[in-house]
Amino acid sequence: MTTEQEHRSVGSWGRGAVAFLERFGILIFLVLLIVFFYSQNNRFLSQRNIFNILTEVSIYGVIAVGMTYVILTAGIDLSVGSVLAFAAMCGAVIAKGASDDRFSSGSNVDTGWVAAMATACMVGLVAGWIHGLATTKLKVPPFVVTLGGMTVWRGATLVLGKGGPISGFDDSYRMWGKGEFWGVPIPVVVFAIVAILGHVVLRYTPFGRKVYAVGCNREAARLVGVNTDRVITSVYVIVGLLSGLAGFLLSARLSSAEAVAGEMFELRVIASVVIGGTSLFGGIGGIGGTVVGVILIGVLINGLVIMNVGAYYQQIIIGIIIVLAVAFDTFAKSHRSR
Repeated sequence: MTTEQEHRSVGSWGRGAVAFLERFGILIFLVLLIVFFYSQNNRFLSQRNIFNILTEVSIYGVIAVGMTYVILTAGIDLSVGSVLAFAAMCGAVIAKGASDDRFSSGSNVDTGWVAAMATACMVGLVAGWIHGLATTKLKVPPFVVTLGGMTVWRGATLVLGKGGPISGFDDSYRMWGKGEFWGVPIPVVVFAIVAILGHVVLRYTPFGRKVYAVGCNREAARLVGVNTDRVITSVYVIVGLLSGLAGFLLSARLSSAEAVAGEMFELRVIASVVIGGTSLFGGIGGIGGTVVGVILIGVLINGLVIMNVGAYYQQIIIGIIIVLAVAFDTFAKSHRSR
Protein backbone atom coordinates (compact mmCIF):
# COMPACT_ATOMS: atom_id res chain seq x y z
CA MET A 1 0.00 0.00 0.00
CA THR A 2 1.40 3.39 -0.99
CA THR A 3 1.74 6.31 1.38
CA GLU A 4 -1.14 8.12 -0.35
CA GLN A 5 -3.36 5.05 0.02
CA GLU A 6 -2.41 4.78 3.70
CA HIS A 7 -3.37 8.42 4.25
CA ARG A 8 -6.69 7.83 2.52
CA SER A 9 -7.32 4.75 4.64
CA VAL A 10 -6.52 6.59 7.87
CA GLY A 11 -8.64 9.56 6.79
CA SER A 12 -11.54 7.28 5.91
CA TRP A 13 -11.25 5.51 9.29
CA GLY A 14 -11.16 8.86 11.08
CA ARG A 15 -14.28 10.11 9.31
CA GLY A 16 -16.00 6.82 10.09
CA ALA A 17 -15.11 7.13 13.77
CA VAL A 18 -16.41 10.69 13.88
CA ALA A 19 -19.63 9.63 12.15
CA PHE A 20 -20.06 6.75 14.61
CA LEU A 21 -19.54 9.02 17.61
CA GLU A 22 -21.94 11.58 16.15
CA ARG A 23 -24.61 8.93 15.87
CA PHE A 24 -24.09 6.80 18.97
CA GLY A 25 -21.68 8.71 21.23
CA ILE A 26 -24.36 10.38 23.34
CA LEU A 27 -26.22 7.09 23.83
CA ILE A 28 -23.01 5.33 24.89
CA PHE A 29 -22.23 8.16 27.32
CA LEU A 30 -25.75 7.90 28.78
CA VAL A 31 -25.36 4.16 29.37
CA LEU A 32 -21.96 4.64 31.01
CA LEU A 33 -23.42 7.40 33.20
CA ILE A 34 -26.27 5.14 34.33
CA VAL A 35 -23.85 2.31 35.11
CA PHE A 36 -21.64 4.66 37.12
CA PHE A 37 -24.45 6.11 39.24
CA TYR A 38 -25.92 2.63 39.79
CA SER A 39 -22.53 1.46 41.06
CA GLN A 40 -22.61 4.32 43.57
CA ASN A 41 -26.17 3.64 44.73
CA ASN A 42 -28.20 0.60 43.69
CA ARG A 43 -31.45 2.51 44.30
CA PHE A 44 -30.63 4.67 41.29
CA LEU A 45 -32.41 2.26 38.94
CA SER A 46 -35.42 1.68 41.16
CA GLN A 47 -38.79 2.21 39.49
CA ARG A 48 -39.54 5.13 41.77
CA ASN A 49 -36.31 6.93 40.92
CA ILE A 50 -36.66 6.26 37.20
CA PHE A 51 -40.13 7.83 37.21
CA ASN A 52 -38.78 10.70 39.30
CA ILE A 53 -36.14 11.38 36.64
CA LEU A 54 -38.59 11.11 33.75
CA THR A 55 -41.17 13.32 35.45
CA GLU A 56 -38.54 15.93 36.25
CA VAL A 57 -37.19 16.08 32.69
CA SER A 58 -40.58 15.92 30.98
CA ILE A 59 -41.34 19.60 31.65
CA TYR A 60 -38.28 21.03 29.92
CA GLY A 61 -38.24 18.04 27.57
CA VAL A 62 -41.48 19.28 26.01
CA ILE A 63 -39.80 22.64 25.34
CA ALA A 64 -36.66 20.90 24.03
CA VAL A 65 -38.70 19.34 21.23
CA GLY A 66 -39.64 22.83 20.04
CA MET A 67 -36.12 24.13 20.58
CA THR A 68 -34.85 21.40 18.25
CA TYR A 69 -36.86 22.96 15.43
CA VAL A 70 -35.45 26.40 16.24
CA ILE A 71 -31.82 25.29 16.42
CA LEU A 72 -32.21 23.26 13.22
CA THR A 73 -32.85 26.58 11.45
CA ALA A 74 -29.64 27.93 13.04
CA GLY A 75 -31.70 30.01 15.47
CA ILE A 76 -31.90 30.17 19.26
CA ASP A 77 -34.55 31.01 21.85
CA LEU A 78 -33.35 32.29 25.21
CA SER A 79 -36.82 33.26 26.41
CA VAL A 80 -38.43 29.85 26.91
CA GLY A 81 -38.20 29.91 30.71
CA SER A 82 -39.79 33.34 30.92
CA VAL A 83 -42.49 32.44 28.39
CA LEU A 84 -43.22 29.33 30.45
CA ALA A 85 -43.68 31.43 33.59
CA PHE A 86 -45.85 34.07 31.90
CA ALA A 87 -48.02 31.51 30.13
CA ALA A 88 -48.51 29.55 33.36
CA MET A 89 -49.45 32.73 35.22
CA CYS A 90 -51.97 33.70 32.53
CA GLY A 91 -53.51 30.23 32.66
CA ALA A 92 -53.67 30.41 36.44
CA VAL A 93 -55.43 33.79 36.31
CA ILE A 94 -58.06 32.31 34.01
CA ALA A 95 -58.44 29.26 36.23
CA LYS A 96 -58.63 31.13 39.54
CA GLY A 97 -60.15 34.45 38.57
CA ALA A 98 -58.80 37.94 39.16
CA SER A 99 -59.80 38.51 42.80
CA ASP A 100 -57.22 39.06 45.53
CA ASP A 101 -57.92 35.68 47.14
CA ARG A 102 -56.52 33.91 44.06
CA PHE A 103 -53.20 33.74 45.96
CA SER A 104 -54.66 31.50 48.64
CA SER A 105 -54.45 27.74 48.65
CA GLY A 106 -58.16 27.08 48.48
CA SER A 107 -60.27 26.36 45.42
CA ASN A 108 -62.06 29.64 44.85
CA VAL A 109 -63.23 30.45 41.34
CA ASP A 110 -61.72 27.50 39.43
CA THR A 111 -62.94 27.58 35.84
CA GLY A 112 -61.23 24.35 34.88
CA TRP A 113 -58.01 23.03 33.47
CA VAL A 114 -59.24 23.24 29.86
CA ALA A 115 -59.38 27.03 29.93
CA ALA A 116 -56.07 27.22 31.77
CA MET A 117 -54.27 24.91 29.34
CA ALA A 118 -55.74 26.65 26.29
CA THR A 119 -54.77 30.05 27.66
CA ALA A 120 -51.21 28.99 28.52
CA CYS A 121 -50.68 27.43 25.09
CA MET A 122 -52.16 30.44 23.28
CA VAL A 123 -50.03 32.91 25.26
CA GLY A 124 -46.92 30.87 24.45
CA LEU A 125 -47.91 30.70 20.80
CA VAL A 126 -48.38 34.48 20.57
CA ALA A 127 -45.05 35.10 22.31
CA GLY A 128 -43.31 32.80 19.81
CA TRP A 129 -45.08 34.50 16.91
CA ILE A 130 -43.82 37.90 18.12
CA HIS A 131 -40.27 36.56 18.34
CA GLY A 132 -40.54 35.07 14.86
CA LEU A 133 -41.85 38.28 13.32
CA ALA A 134 -39.16 40.37 15.00
CA THR A 135 -36.53 37.99 13.64
CA THR A 136 -37.84 37.81 10.07
CA LYS A 137 -39.47 41.20 9.47
CA LEU A 138 -37.27 43.46 11.57
CA LYS A 139 -34.13 41.44 10.78
CA VAL A 140 -33.08 41.44 14.43
CA PRO A 141 -30.84 38.46 15.32
CA PRO A 142 -32.79 35.80 17.23
CA PHE A 143 -30.27 35.93 20.07
CA VAL A 144 -31.12 39.59 20.67
CA VAL A 145 -34.87 39.16 20.14
CA THR A 146 -35.22 36.30 22.59
CA LEU A 147 -32.77 37.82 25.07
CA GLY A 148 -35.08 40.83 25.18
CA GLY A 149 -38.07 38.50 25.36
CA MET A 150 -36.53 36.73 28.34
CA THR A 151 -36.62 40.02 30.28
CA VAL A 152 -39.97 41.25 28.94
CA TRP A 153 -41.93 38.07 29.69
CA ARG A 154 -40.36 37.65 33.12
CA GLY A 155 -41.31 41.24 33.96
CA ALA A 156 -44.82 40.69 32.64
CA THR A 157 -45.11 37.62 34.89
CA LEU A 158 -44.16 39.68 37.94
CA VAL A 159 -46.66 42.40 36.99
CA LEU A 160 -49.51 39.95 36.38
CA GLY A 161 -48.84 37.95 39.52
CA LYS A 162 -48.10 41.06 41.60
CA GLY A 163 -44.83 39.43 42.61
CA GLY A 164 -46.54 36.41 44.18
CA PRO A 165 -47.84 32.97 43.19
CA ILE A 166 -51.31 31.87 42.18
CA SER A 167 -52.00 28.56 43.85
CA GLY A 168 -54.58 26.09 45.10
CA PHE A 169 -55.99 24.54 41.93
CA ASP A 170 -58.67 21.86 41.88
CA ASP A 171 -57.99 18.14 41.50
CA SER A 172 -58.65 18.05 37.75
CA TYR A 173 -55.99 20.73 37.25
CA ARG A 174 -53.39 19.09 39.54
CA MET A 175 -53.95 15.74 37.83
CA TRP A 176 -51.96 16.98 34.83
CA GLY A 177 -48.88 17.37 37.00
CA LYS A 178 -49.33 14.63 39.60
CA GLY A 179 -51.68 12.08 38.07
CA GLU A 180 -50.84 8.81 36.32
CA PHE A 181 -51.98 7.06 33.17
CA TRP A 182 -51.64 3.28 33.46
CA GLY A 183 -49.00 3.78 36.14
CA VAL A 184 -46.99 6.30 34.13
CA PRO A 185 -46.89 9.95 35.30
CA ILE A 186 -49.01 12.12 33.02
CA PRO A 187 -46.20 14.67 32.32
CA VAL A 188 -44.10 11.77 31.00
CA VAL A 189 -46.97 10.66 28.75
CA VAL A 190 -47.37 14.22 27.44
CA PHE A 191 -43.62 14.46 26.76
CA ALA A 192 -43.70 11.15 24.88
CA ILE A 193 -46.64 12.26 22.73
CA VAL A 194 -45.03 15.62 21.95
CA ALA A 195 -41.71 13.94 21.08
CA ILE A 196 -43.38 11.39 18.77
CA LEU A 197 -45.42 14.06 16.99
CA GLY A 198 -42.35 16.30 16.73
CA HIS A 199 -40.34 13.46 15.20
CA VAL A 200 -43.03 12.53 12.69
CA VAL A 201 -43.52 16.14 11.55
CA LEU A 202 -39.80 16.75 11.29
CA ARG A 203 -38.94 13.57 9.40
CA TYR A 204 -42.00 12.80 7.29
CA THR A 205 -43.66 16.06 6.28
CA PRO A 206 -42.83 18.80 3.76
CA PHE A 207 -42.60 21.29 6.64
CA GLY A 208 -39.92 19.20 8.31
CA ARG A 209 -37.89 19.05 5.10
CA LYS A 210 -38.18 22.83 4.80
CA VAL A 211 -36.84 23.24 8.35
CA TYR A 212 -33.76 21.22 7.43
CA ALA A 213 -33.39 23.09 4.14
CA VAL A 214 -33.47 26.49 5.85
CA GLY A 215 -30.93 25.32 8.41
CA CYS A 216 -28.56 23.89 5.83
CA ASN A 217 -28.60 26.92 3.53
CA ARG A 218 -31.23 29.62 3.99
CA GLU A 219 -30.48 31.44 0.76
CA ALA A 220 -30.51 28.25 -1.32
CA ALA A 221 -33.83 27.26 0.26
CA ARG A 222 -35.28 30.65 -0.65
CA LEU A 223 -34.09 30.33 -4.24
CA VAL A 224 -35.86 26.99 -4.70
CA GLY A 225 -39.15 28.46 -3.52
CA VAL A 226 -39.20 27.89 0.24
CA ASN A 227 -40.85 30.72 2.17
CA THR A 228 -37.99 30.97 4.64
CA ASP A 229 -39.58 33.73 6.73
CA ARG A 230 -42.70 31.63 7.25
CA VAL A 231 -40.67 28.58 8.23
CA ILE A 232 -38.56 30.55 10.72
CA THR A 233 -41.60 32.22 12.24
CA SER A 234 -43.30 28.82 12.49
CA VAL A 235 -40.48 27.24 14.52
CA TYR A 236 -40.64 30.08 17.06
CA VAL A 237 -44.41 29.62 17.24
CA ILE A 238 -43.86 25.91 17.92
CA VAL A 239 -41.36 26.45 20.73
CA GLY A 240 -43.59 29.17 22.19
CA LEU A 241 -46.64 26.91 22.12
CA LEU A 242 -44.72 24.08 23.80
CA SER A 243 -43.32 26.50 26.40
CA GLY A 244 -46.90 27.43 27.25
CA LEU A 245 -47.87 23.76 27.54
CA ALA A 246 -44.85 23.12 29.76
CA GLY A 247 -45.87 26.08 31.93
CA PHE A 248 -49.31 24.58 32.44
CA LEU A 249 -47.81 21.18 33.34
CA LEU A 250 -45.36 22.74 35.81
CA SER A 251 -48.07 24.79 37.53
CA ALA A 252 -50.21 21.65 37.76
CA ARG A 253 -47.34 19.70 39.27
CA LEU A 254 -46.55 22.41 41.83
CA SER A 255 -50.23 23.38 42.25
CA SER A 256 -48.94 26.91 41.90
CA ALA A 257 -47.97 29.34 39.14
CA GLU A 258 -44.75 30.97 40.33
CA ALA A 259 -43.16 34.20 39.15
CA VAL A 260 -39.76 32.47 39.28
CA ALA A 261 -40.90 29.35 37.42
CA GLY A 262 -38.67 28.21 34.59
CA GLU A 263 -35.54 30.05 35.69
CA MET A 264 -32.45 28.43 34.13
CA PHE A 265 -34.68 26.28 31.90
CA GLU A 266 -33.01 27.92 28.92
CA LEU A 267 -29.73 26.29 29.95
CA ARG A 268 -31.23 22.84 30.37
CA VAL A 269 -33.27 22.99 27.18
CA ILE A 270 -30.43 24.20 24.95
CA ALA A 271 -28.03 21.78 26.64
CA SER A 272 -30.38 18.86 25.95
CA VAL A 273 -30.73 19.75 22.27
CA VAL A 274 -27.04 20.39 21.65
CA ILE A 275 -25.86 17.39 23.65
CA GLY A 276 -28.41 15.34 21.70
CA GLY A 277 -26.53 16.08 18.49
CA THR A 278 -28.42 18.99 16.94
CA SER A 279 -25.89 21.36 15.40
CA LEU A 280 -25.91 25.00 16.43
CA PHE A 281 -24.97 25.71 12.83
CA GLY A 282 -28.34 24.33 11.72
CA GLY A 283 -29.49 21.55 9.40
CA ILE A 284 -28.28 18.55 11.42
CA GLY A 285 -30.03 16.77 14.27
CA GLY A 286 -33.39 15.36 15.27
CA ILE A 287 -35.90 14.72 18.02
CA GLY A 288 -34.50 11.29 18.91
CA GLY A 289 -31.16 12.78 19.89
CA THR A 290 -32.91 15.53 21.84
CA VAL A 291 -34.87 12.96 23.88
CA VAL A 292 -31.61 11.19 24.74
CA GLY A 293 -30.05 14.53 25.64
CA VAL A 294 -33.00 15.42 27.88
CA ILE A 295 -32.76 12.09 29.71
CA LEU A 296 -28.98 12.45 30.01
CA ILE A 297 -29.33 15.84 31.71
CA GLY A 298 -31.94 14.36 34.06
CA VAL A 299 -29.79 11.34 34.88
CA LEU A 300 -26.80 13.58 35.48
CA ILE A 301 -28.64 15.95 37.83
CA ASN A 302 -30.39 13.12 39.70
CA GLY A 303 -27.17 11.14 40.06
CA LEU A 304 -25.26 14.16 41.34
CA VAL A 305 -28.02 14.83 43.88
CA ILE A 306 -27.86 11.21 45.07
CA MET A 307 -24.08 11.63 45.46
CA ASN A 308 -24.71 14.82 47.48
CA VAL A 309 -23.02 17.09 44.92
CA GLY A 310 -24.09 20.69 45.49
CA ALA A 311 -26.37 22.57 43.07
CA TYR A 312 -23.61 25.05 42.24
CA TYR A 313 -21.28 22.26 41.14
CA GLN A 314 -24.08 20.75 39.08
CA GLN A 315 -24.27 23.95 37.03
CA ILE A 316 -20.51 23.88 36.51
CA ILE A 317 -20.60 20.29 35.29
CA ILE A 318 -23.53 20.91 32.92
CA GLY A 319 -21.78 24.01 31.55
CA ILE A 320 -18.63 22.03 30.85
CA ILE A 321 -20.61 19.33 29.06
CA ILE A 322 -22.29 21.97 26.86
CA VAL A 323 -18.92 23.43 25.87
CA LEU A 324 -17.55 19.97 25.08
CA ALA A 325 -20.65 19.12 23.02
CA VAL A 326 -20.32 22.32 20.97
CA ALA A 327 -16.59 21.74 20.56
CA PHE A 328 -17.25 18.25 19.22
CA ASP A 329 -19.94 19.62 16.91
CA THR A 330 -17.43 22.12 15.49
CA PHE A 331 -14.82 19.37 15.11
CA ALA A 332 -17.30 17.06 13.37
CA LYS A 333 -18.45 19.87 11.07
CA SER A 334 -14.88 20.50 9.93
CA HIS A 335 -14.50 16.81 9.08
CA ARG A 336 -17.84 16.68 7.24
CA SER A 337 -16.75 19.55 5.01
CA ARG A 338 -13.62 17.75 3.85
